[in-house]
Amino acid sequence: MEEAVTHIQFASFSLGDRLFAVDIMRIREIIVPPVLSPLPCDSSLLQGVITLRGSVIPVMNMRERFGITAGVETAEGKLLIVTLARQLLALAVDDVMEVVSVPVADIQPPLQIVSGAGVEFLLGAYLSDGRVGLILDIDALLGIPNENQSVCQKTGSVMEDHHAEMNG
Repeated sequence: MEEAVTHIQFASFSLGDRLFAVDIMRIREIIVPPVLSPLPCDSSLLQGVITLRGSVIPVMNMRERFGITAGVETAEGKLLIVTLARQLLALAVDDVMEVVSVPVADIQPPLQIVSGAGVEFLLGAYLSDGRVGLILDIDALLGIPNENQSVCQKTGSVMEDHHAEMNG
């Protein structure tokens, strides 16, 4: 008899004053960013590639992806190496905070009524120490935004309901 999942563990990370999270089962490792190799053409999604133990991994700057201005210069940040369906992707973030264990019952679905606010990239939200953590759908991150726009500038996006996936 299988036990029902009661908690999910997320690695939380910051982008400016925003708190995000990724399911730890999708994270291969967290590293200090090495030197990036450029792509042949400028990309609105990827800022370059790194090599890690013989693998070439694309790097996505999450601040640029979500249209978050740099503001105060932060330290060099971290790269979360995450697994997608057939490849690895490095997410450049400001800082990796901690692993939080969130009761499944406390995970709220993303807002369904807002378009163009990036909710199409969220699986849900949770409350941690009085702050709202936004759970990213990393599989949706490589969707192509309209002509060099960040996801927060897009309009008319439709959010898929992944809440059932998370629970099951």
